Amino acid sequence: MKHTIAVIVENKPGVLTRISGLFSRRGFNIESLSVGATDNPAYSRMTISVEGDDVVLEQVVKQLSKLINVIRVSRLDPQESVERELAIIKVSANKDTRSEIMQIVSVFRARIIDVSPRSLIIEVTGDEKKVDALQQMLRQFGIKEMARTGKVSMVRGSKVVQAGP
Repeated sequence: MKHTIAVIVENKPGVLTRISGLFSRRGFNIESLSVGATDNPAYSRMTISVEGDDVVLEQVVKQLSKLINVIRVSRLDPQESVERELAIIKVSANKDTRSEIMQIVSVFRARIIDVSPRSLIIEVTGDEKKVDALQQMLRQFGIKEMARTGKVSMVRGSKVVQAGP
């Protein structure tokens, strides 16, 4: 089962290395990792997706909480959170396939962000299943390159995950 963890850390060099080292030493696999500064530049927010049962998740949360520079660790319930991922996909396209690709892109509410004589670059935002489905549909045309951000997630409603109280 996939679990999502939000981690607020001090925005300092070496923090990501310590966190990824913890996962490596413990034999946990990071399914996806997204990191960025928060509204307070002193802190960064990490969204980590990890595969495992509840015991594994509890162990990960406890180990992360012990690390220096980690301010807060929160488990995010998928039913109480909004999750999104961004992907950009470069796909082969010619005059015969371009209109079909454009129709697929439209159905997925994605956008074409670059056009060249032999390819299109497509931007899609959504949950992991949506990104996977678009990727599968575009595979028939020949995916030349793809970059995915990994999951970002936020709790619905008034509850927040932040450094302060």
